[in-house]
Amino acid sequence: MVAGTDETIEFPEGVLWGTATAAHQIEGGNVNNDWWAFEHDPSSGCAESSGDACDSFHRWREDVDLVAELGLGAYRFSLEWSRIEPAEGEFSVAALDHYRRMCAACQGHGLQPVVTFHHFTTPRWLADRGGWESPDAPDCFARFVTRATAHLGDLIGWACTINEPNAVAVMGYTLGGFPPGVKDAFDRHLAVNGAFVRAHRLAVEALRSGPGTFPVGLTLSMAEMVAAEGGEQFRDAAAQVLEDQFLEATGGDDFIGVQSYTRLRFGPKGLLAGEDGVPLTQMGYEYWPQAVAHTVRRAASATGLPVLVTESGIGTEDDRERIAYLHEALRGVRSCLDDGVDVRGYFVWSLLDNFEWSLGYRPKFGIVGVDRTTFERRPKPSAHWFGEVARTNQLPGPVPS
Repeated sequence: MVAGTDETIEFPEGVLWGTATAAHQIEGGNVNNDWWAFEHDPSSGCAESSGDACDSFHRWREDVDLVAELGLGAYRFSLEWSRIEPAEGEFSVAALDHYRRMCAACQGHGLQPVVTFHHFTTPRWLADRGGWESPDAPDCFARFVTRATAHLGDLIGWACTINEPNAVAVMGYTLGGFPPGVKDAFDRHLAVNGAFVRAHRLAVEALRSGPGTFPVGLTLSMAEMVAAEGGEQFRDAAAQVLEDQFLEATGGDDFIGVQSYTRLRFGPKGLLAGEDGVPLTQMGYEYWPQAVAHTVRRAASATGLPVLVTESGIGTEDDRERIAYLHEALRGVRSCLDDGVDVRGYFVWSLLDNFEWSLGYRPKFGIVGVDRTTFERRPKPSAHWFGEVARTNQLPGPVPS
C-alpha cells in the first residue's frame, strides 16, 4: 500500500528522475518544418508564432546545467529533423555536431541523454509532398534515424523513436489542430497511424544497427479513458484508435514511454466535457493526476514492457498547484511499483515554460520560467521541490501550501 500524504514515501534505488523538452518548443527559429508554416498560416487558429522560443538552440548549455544543478539524473530532448536534413538527402554535419555536443554535455554532468528522434515536427520538403501520408515517409524517417544514430549513437542514454504519434495523427487529421490541419478525415487518420507504426519499427531497427547500446522505445500519449452509462462502445473504439494500435506495435522494444496528463470521458454520443466539480487546467482538460498511475498500469499490462514515464505535468500559473499535481502523480507511480509494475523512471514536463503548439505561450508547464524578452531562466519552487525528490529518492509527506 502507498503511504498517506503525511508520510514520506521511499522510491527504490535506480529510479531515473528527469525532465523533458522538445526542440521546436524551445530552440527558436525552426523555420524549415511543417509547424513553422502552420503557425504562420492565419487559417490555422494558432495563437502565435514560436519565434525565438526559449532561444535554446544557443542557450542549451544553460538548460543542461540547470538539469544537473537541480540534482536530476536525465534530460530528455529531441533532435530537430529539419535542421539535420534541411533538404531531402542533404545532411548537416554542423547540426549533427550540435546535438552530439548536447549529448556529451549531459554525459559530462552525469545525466542520461534521453533522445527523441521525432517530436511533432516534420521537414517542409516531406510535408510538401504529403508528410506522413507520403508512401515513403517511414523510409525517409528511418534514413534520418540511421544517419543521426551513426553520428551520436555512442553518446545516447535512452532513445525514443517518435513522440506521441497518436497525437500527431488525431490532431492533424481528425481535430485539425496540428499540421496539416485536416478535420474529420478518419480514413486518413488511420492511414497515418499505420505509417507511424511502420516508421517506429524501422527506426528501432536503425537505432539497434548503429553505434551505442541503449534502450529503445516509443512514447505514447495516454489518458484514463472512462465511460459514463452508455459510453462503453465509444470508449473502447477510441482506445483502439488512439492507444491500442500503438501499444500492439511495441513488441521487442526495450520500454514503453507513457505520457499522461488527464482522463477522457465518453457518453452514448461520444466524448463528454469535463465533469462538474473537477477543475480544468490551462489546457482546458480536467485536473486528473491519478491518470498517471492508471495509464502506467495499462501500458505495462498491454505491452509487457518496462515503463518510463517520459512526460507528466500540468499547465498552470500556480506553482503550488504544480507541486500538488506532481505529488499526487508520484504517489500513483509508487503504488504501481508496490504492485510489481516495472517503472524505470519519471520525467516532468517540462523543464521550461515554452511554446505549447497551437496555444502559444499561455500554458505554463515549466518548472523553470523563461523571460520572453531576455530569455533569463528562473527556477520555480517546483524545480527545487522535484530536485529534492530526485536527490533523496523520496517523496516528502505533506504537500507544501
